[in-house]
Amino acid sequence: MTSPTAAANEPPDTIVFIHGLWMTPLSWGQWQEWFAAKGWNVIAPAWPGFDRPVAELNADHSVIKDVTAGQILDHYEAIIRGLDKPPVIIGHSFGGAFTQVLISRGLGAAGVPIHSAPVRGIRDLPLATLKSSFPVLGNPLNVRKAVPLNESQFKYAFGNTLSDADSKAAWEQFAVPAASKVLFQGAIANAYPGTPFKVDWKSEERAPLFLLGGGQDHVVPGKVSQHNASKYSGARVDFKLYEERSHFTVGEPGWEAVIDDVSSWIGDVVGGPGR
Repeated sequence: MTSPTAAANEPPDTIVFIHGLWMTPLSWGQWQEWFAAKGWNVIAPAWPGFDRPVAELNADHSVIKDVTAGQILDHYEAIIRGLDKPPVIIGHSFGGAFTQVLISRGLGAAGVPIHSAPVRGIRDLPLATLKSSFPVLGNPLNVRKAVPLNESQFKYAFGNTLSDADSKAAWEQFAVPAASKVLFQGAIANAYPGTPFKVDWKSEERAPLFLLGGGQDHVVPGKVSQHNASKYSGARVDFKLYEERSHFTVGEPGWEAVIDDVSSWIGDVVGGPGR
């Protein structure tokens, strides 16, 4: 079992990947293979109910329509506490927000939130974010549903730097309905003191963080990611903006350069296999 603190006497040997909204662990496939080849133990647990094929989730939304952020966080916390020592946690989009919360709870040796959904305290709401989330937030009744993106909506939110053909291929391969309650919970985080999307901005004890942002991201514009990073004080926080990258950064061409930066940062800050 891991210690509840982020500190460890030995370098971490495990990476826990956390996927985001409209995705499943399949979105981490290339990253899992890359880190595994470097000697890491890699695990990418699904959100509760999302451990099913993409086609099955698109055909039957019922298994994911009631999933909440609190359930997801408890799920990952139990997994992390069950490891022999604290892992590196890497999360994308809402997975990035969950990464921040888990690190704030004292879990993990280091955290890498990639194009993270905002946590409580980040009030930026760009028009691009509103447009990309409108398929869910545009109808309050969607809180009781799991809502998919159609091909054009996916193109705007995830595939805006891809060709139409490549965006369609990514949509068909990876996209699943959103657990809408999670998005609604994120949207009201600043109005609800009991929100699960709460972090300790000033902690000296938490593990280091490396936040990434994308200049072409329509879901979480780079300036939102930069504001998120700048709000932290206390323990180490680093930030890098990739001007030409979209919200689909872990899968779009050029992901190798991003993963190289992430790997170098992890090695420099907490070490890892072979360090």
